[in-house]
Amino acid sequence: MPHILQPKHAILKSQEVEKLLTKYNISLTQLPKIHLEDPALPSGASVGDVIKIERKDDSGTHEYFRVVVI
Repeated sequence: MPHILQPKHAILKSQEVEKLLTKYNISLTQLPKIHLEDPALPSGASVGDVIKIERKDDSGTHEYFRVVVI
């Protein structure tokens, strides 16, 4: 069970990754990194996966993206 203060982390599907990269006109290597050993990663995450992190605050929900590395 995730911690109440832990932002939601989800693995993006390949189609979602392509849309993301096209939207921002970037490559996978230009995304910020997150280590495979990070305890916040969802189970089943592997190197090369793109993780969507949803953080909530008073102004709404904000999305951040990270690529999993060793």
